[in-house]
Amino acid sequence: MRKSLDREGLKGIQYLTGNEEILMRMPKAEAREPFGEEIQEFLNTLSRTLLSMPEARLYPDVVTFAFWIRKSSVKKLAERFTEKNGKGFHLGRGVAFHIAPSNVAVNYAYSFAAGFMTGNANIVRIPSKDFPQIALINKAVHAALEQHPDCVPYICFVRYGREQRINDALSSIADVRIVWGGDRTIAELRKSPLAPRATEITFADRYSLSVIDSDTYMAAEDPGRIADDFYNDTYLTDQNACTSPRLVAWCGSKIGQAKERFWGFLLERVRQKYEFQPIQGVNKLTNAYLAAAGHSGIHMVCCGDNRLVCVELDSLFDNLMDFRGDSGYFYEYNFRDILELKPICDDTHCQTVSYIGDRKMFLPLLEAGIRGVDRIVPIGKTMDFDLIWDGCNLYERLTRTISLM
Repeated sequence: MRKSLDREGLKGIQYLTGNEEILMRMPKAEAREPFGEEIQEFLNTLSRTLLSMPEARLYPDVVTFAFWIRKSSVKKLAERFTEKNGKGFHLGRGVAFHIAPSNVAVNYAYSFAAGFMTGNANIVRIPSKDFPQIALINKAVHAALEQHPDCVPYICFVRYGREQRINDALSSIADVRIVWGGDRTIAELRKSPLAPRATEITFADRYSLSVIDSDTYMAAEDPGRIADDFYNDTYLTDQNACTSPRLVAWCGSKIGQAKERFWGFLLERVRQKYEFQPIQGVNKLTNAYLAAAGHSGIHMVCCGDNRLVCVELDSLFDNLMDFRGDSGYFYEYNFRDILELKPICDDTHCQTVSYIGDRKMFLPLLEAGIRGVDRIVPIGKTMDFDLIWDGCNLYERLTRTISLM
């Protein structure tokens, strides 16, 4: 028997979408078949609403999310993940409780969409920071709900502080809990027990890197476009996303020329677009000094502006990412053999490798049995969300299969 909610445990919640009555009734909401017609129509309405808002065009991450949830995109996901073999029937697990990271504006929207399209009722804890993207997406959600009232019982976006009392209450009714935001957040949420049959999906602290074949880069027809793509992978989230490269590894015969061109184009974009605070420059210098204090072969590179700081490495060392920075702080390493990157990629905290060049160059690394790396994507694609994330199949984890024999 599912535990019901105690209103006392919900005190202190701010509702951005939905209300307390909807939240109280969520444990009784019917589980839906993934990618159902009403689900697709709602998401398509949300997509169209966002794309019609002039202010949304100021935020590439909002536009990217809107394209990801349009009907043609969701249909392709349905084709990839659903089986029509007559031997099983899929339903959402029930109530999905999402805890979004505090430093990435639109992550909560992707997490919600994944839970919603797989047939679940969704309670989403929104970041406390007032990102403008959140207000835009929530405004569009409200408009879409007016056109699709049957979806109202399946969506609650909430904000609250660090009250374990509220974590306890929401976890008690969750059939699946999805925790983003790193190791500390996971440890905090695990103080709140789940029901015996409930499951948990966690996304721990991760880091990412880029690999650039200098010969391929120098032959590129549009290096400016590559700079835009790399900017979106990094500066768009202040380099705080787990997908943002912290290390750029170079190979090939034109490394010197490629570096000069690549960082030059990037700095142009940064000067045009990025709002820089003096404390960010101080933090970058601090990270470089801390790394140099414990390891030899570390060299600061003058890039012409504190908006972009590069630190060259003579060699890679195991705890390099303990000294990672943000807001445009990059380590650089030149290599001849891809297996030189194994110490970095063998760490389970290593998530995404973005690249310019031939993807086949990574095969020796994969064949070496590395324990890290869940995604290898072209530069500019690091933040492209998918239902397979961090090596986890979210469709499988967010649904249950009823055997029909």
